[in-house]
Amino acid sequence: MAVSTSPAAPHRVTWHSHYALFMLAVIYIFNYIDRLVISILIEPIKLEFGISDTQIGLLSGVAFAIFYTLFGFPFGRLADRIGRKPVIALACIAWSAMTMLCGIATSFAMLLLFRIGVAVGEAGGTAPSVAMVSELYPPEQRSRALSVFLMGPSLGAVFGLGLGGWIAETYGWRTAFLVIGAPGVLIGLIFLLTVRSPRIAAPARSAAGAQDENWRSTLRALFETPAFMLVVAAGTLAAVMGYAIGTWNPSFLIRSHGLTMQQAGLLVGIGGGVASTIATLMCGAITDRMVAKDPGWQLIIPIIACVITVPLGLAFYLWPAGVAFHIGSLPVPEAYLFYLGFCFTAIWWSVPCFGAISHLFPPHRLAQATAIFVMAMTLLGVGLGPIIVGGLSDLMNPSLGQEALRYALAASVLLYLLTAACLLAALPRYRRKLQATTPPPANAAVARA
Repeated sequence: MAVSTSPAAPHRVTWHSHYALFMLAVIYIFNYIDRLVISILIEPIKLEFGISDTQIGLLSGVAFAIFYTLFGFPFGRLADRIGRKPVIALACIAWSAMTMLCGIATSFAMLLLFRIGVAVGEAGGTAPSVAMVSELYPPEQRSRALSVFLMGPSLGAVFGLGLGGWIAETYGWRTAFLVIGAPGVLIGLIFLLTVRSPRIAAPARSAAGAQDENWRSTLRALFETPAFMLVVAAGTLAAVMGYAIGTWNPSFLIRSHGLTMQQAGLLVGIGGGVASTIATLMCGAITDRMVAKDPGWQLIIPIIACVITVPLGLAFYLWPAGVAFHIGSLPVPEAYLFYLGFCFTAIWWSVPCFGAISHLFPPHRLAQATAIFVMAMTLLGVGLGPIIVGGLSDLMNPSLGQEALRYALAASVLLYLLTAACLLAALPRYRRKLQATTPPPANAAVARA
C-alpha cells in the first residue's frame, strides 16, 4: 500500500527547492547552536553567578520551554495563514540577536530573561520549516528531505559544543554567546531575500478551508487523531532524554571522566554530532525505501532504534572511568565508544515521527500540527529533561558526590522504552488513518458509480 499524503501535491522539484532546503537546514543548525551552546558553558556560568544544578536546569530548561510553548502554536498558525518564509526569517533574526545579548548579561536574572527571548524567537522556526520542507518535496522523497533538514541538532552540537567550548576556554563564555549568535542575523536576512516560497495548488488551499477554519476547529481535528497524539507522546518522551543528555553530557565527562571543558565539548560535539548526522541521513533514506513497501515502517523503524538505544546508553553512563586511547593530547574515555553508538541510534525516532505527521494532515493544518508536536517536546523535553536530571543529581550528591550526575543520566535512558511503547500503540492507528485518507483507485471509483 502506498503512503497516504495530504491532498496537496507539491510543485515540481527544482534547484530552487534544493536551495530552499539548504537554507532551511542552515537555519535549523543555528537554531540548535544557539539552543545548545549554553550546555558547554554551564560550569563557567555556575562559577560566575554562584548557582546550583537545579537553577541551571531552570535556565536551560523550564524557562526556555514555557515561553517556547506559549508562542509555538500562534507562530505555527500564522505560518499556515500568511506563509512559511517571513515567519522563519524573522524568527531566525530574533533568536540570534537574543543569543548575542546573553553575552552581556551581568546577572542570573538578566541571562534568564535573554534566554526567554531566544525561546520566543525559536518558537517561530521549527514548525513552519518542517511544513515548508513537506511542501517542497513529494511524499516519496519527504523523509530524505526531512533528514537533511533534521541534521540541525546533530551539526548544531558539533559547532555549538565544539566551537563554543573552544571560544569559551580561549576568550570567555560571554564571547562564545556573541560569536555564536551573530551569523544567524545575516542568515535570516539572506533567507528572506533569496528563497522562493513553494506554490501549493489552489484546490488544496480552498477545499481544505484554510482561510475559514478557526483555531478551535484545527485543535479539535488534531487532538481527535489518536495516531497523532501517540506520536506526540513518543516524541515528548524521547525529547526529555534528548535534552537531558544534550545539556548534561559535557558536565558528565568533566565530572566523571576528568576532561576539561574544551575536551568535553570536542568529544560530545564533534564525535557525537558526526555520528548523529550520519544516522539522520541514513534514517531518512532507509525510511523512504521501507515505507514505499509498507507505510507501517514509518513507525517500526523508530521502535527498533529506541529499544537498541537503551543498552548503549546505560553502558555509556555506567562504564567506569578509564582512557581508551589519545587523539594527540585529547584523552578518549572507554565509555565514549558506547557514546558513539548511543548517538547513532538515539536519533532514529526524529525523522520518522516528523514524516508521519506530514502524512497525517493537509497543508493548512501541517505547521500547526508540527507546532503542537514541537511544543510538547519542548515543554516537557526542554522543560523537564535538564531539571529532572539536575534535581536527581543534587538529590544524590550528598552520598555520591560528583558521580551523582552519572546515575541521574543513566536512569533517564529508560525513557526510550516508553517512547517505543507509545510508537507501538500508535502503529495500528496510524495504518488505519492512512487507509481512511487514501483516495480510492480511479477504476474502483468508476465501478462504484
